[in-house]
Amino acid sequence: MNAIGKLLPVEGYVVRFEGNLSVDYDKSLTHLYQPLIGMQAVMLYQTLLNDMDLQNDKTYQTHHTLMNYLNSPLDVIYKARLKLEAIGLLKTYANNANDLKVYTYVLQSPFSPKDFFKDAMLNELLYHHLGELKFKTLKQHFASSMQSDFGNNVTASFHDVFDTFKPKVEPSKEMPKVKQTSPEKKDQTIDFTWMELMLKQRMIPVENILTNENKKLISDLMFLYDLPAHDIEKAVLWAITAENVLDREEFKVACHDLFTEKYQTTIRLTPKQEKPNTSAKDITDVPQTKEEQLINEFETISPKQLLEDLSSGQQASERELKMIRDVKLKHGLPSPVMNVLVHYVLIQSNMKLSRPYLETIATHWSRARLKTAKEAMNFAKKEIENAQNRKNKYRHRQKTSQEVIPEWFKERKKQQQTQTKTTAHKPSANGEQDKEEVLALLRKHSSKSNRVQG
Repeated sequence: MNAIGKLLPVEGYVVRFEGNLSVDYDKSLTHLYQPLIGMQAVMLYQTLLNDMDLQNDKTYQTHHTLMNYLNSPLDVIYKARLKLEAIGLLKTYANNANDLKVYTYVLQSPFSPKDFFKDAMLNELLYHHLGELKFKTLKQHFASSMQSDFGNNVTASFHDVFDTFKPKVEPSKEMPKVKQTSPEKKDQTIDFTWMELMLKQRMIPVENILTNENKKLISDLMFLYDLPAHDIEKAVLWAITAENVLDREEFKVACHDLFTEKYQTTIRLTPKQEKPNTSAKDITDVPQTKEEQLINEFETISPKQLLEDLSSGQQASERELKMIRDVKLKHGLPSPVMNVLVHYVLIQSNMKLSRPYLETIATHWSRARLKTAKEAMNFAKKEIENAQNRKNKYRHRQKTSQEVIPEWFKERKKQQQTQTKTTAHKPSANGEQDKEEVLALLRKHSSKSNRVQG
């Protein structure tokens, strides 16, 4: 995305804040938000938050000030601002004052760690950015810090203390609506009528499945994975237990599997790219050579498809797919690199997918920080060339060591060559006898050497 020119250094800004900061908001920003939006966006949020104390209602600061604070160009600041807006930490308003554009940046309160892990969409994004191991470590850490053993909860509820009644007069339409400031409150934009009908047709109690929490989870994952209604219906039916309740973890796994099956990729939070104009150059970017076609295939297919292609269309085994998934998550390898790795291991080990060998190569490639299929293929070719060179050197040394000629034989040959020069005009009557003597001496020397070694 081209961000140059979207902001000007002379344009002004003021900062406002909505909501209340939790005590541990900085932990949320560092460990939970930062993996999703990056360091620049978090630093911009912190800078704007602390910048409020330096402002007054009559003046505004220019974006040149932000450039000095963050030591960054304005296009980087603009991209960081967009990430804050997209993740829900910032609202931006533009206004013209004295022929100059002035922005009002309204900061939003970040989730506390407890509320962050309740948000299904942020939960899933963080899982796929950090991997299973690190995600579970963070979740367990914050969950243990939030739990306290106070005993049984005997707090009185609202309905235990107060009576409620319905007013006879409908409230006026002009009455101002109460503004929701809690980050947990989000508008439900999905009509669940179709799902209610589906559940009723199958004699499943709707009230057990479509609770408020489950509706929010379904809405978030439907948006996150961009799944159509019939796929969400499949995921819900898959996750309903024998007790007719929705297993939330099973539902997450089902949505992710449907997404992976549809797009052959993993969910990542990446900036949108502007679509380039179609030109003659795009035609030349089509893979031409067989190697380019293979790289393009590694970039687009899933490991499951790769295994099936190499097995002449036979279905990939669950054991191999689970092995690939575990190695990929453990070492954080991109899918194209993982495809090249699987192909490389299969070729090197006679089409056998060995977990120890796969782990060894994955560790090496992870340290090499390979990102694309092309980088992985070039790296693999160098590894094969280095292994072949080592093999050739070993064979050369072995051959040289086997061709050692005794010194006494060299001296005797010199003498024979001298005699041959002096008597070149006379045929040797004892030629055959000389050969027999040489062979006898070689056998004698060989037997002596064997006795000495023994």
